[in-house]
Amino acid sequence: MDATQLLLTRQSTPRLVAPAPTAEQLTFLLDAAARVPDHGALTPWEFIIAVDDGLAKLADIFVAAAKAQGADEAMITKAGNMPYRAPMVITVVAKTQQHDKVPVLEQHIAAGCATMAMQQAAFALGIGAVWRSGDFAFNADVNAALGLAADDQIVGFLYVGTPAVVAPTKPLKSGQQFARYL
Repeated sequence: MDATQLLLTRQSTPRLVAPAPTAEQLTFLLDAAARVPDHGALTPWEFIIAVDDGLAKLADIFVAAAKAQGADEAMITKAGNMPYRAPMVITVVAKTQQHDKVPVLEQHIAAGCATMAMQQAAFALGIGAVWRSGDFAFNADVNAALGLAADDQIVGFLYVGTPAVVAPTKPLKSGQQFARYL
């Protein structure tokens, strides 16, 4: 797939099944993430990969967080099932630092760019991926259970696997409708 085709046809693949990416494919995704714009070369990100037993650990983290929030049984069950939407979940964390020339917002954006790069890399390889966030991305109990610092921010959970179905290509949107000139 060439770059122009990738940029104009990329889409999320929410229905994912096993197998997860191979070690070689995962390396490609991670290497693509590490190539995004990164002012100051701060590498303000961390990728926490959950597969196999890691999915069960992530499910336990989500269940404990849901219980701590006082969720009802239906939400607790849903929380426990969330990591199993795909055979691999990559939690992308913005790990920011104070810097005179690189504001924290820019570091968060860089981590978001890394997430997008992984999703595009997956799409280019024929792997499915969908970027989700939700309440658990902003939950202090989830952060603590993942060993994150107080100022770390989960920018999303990238669910990765084999597409369960071939999704129809979405119609192309014109970017011109969102543009204006000064």
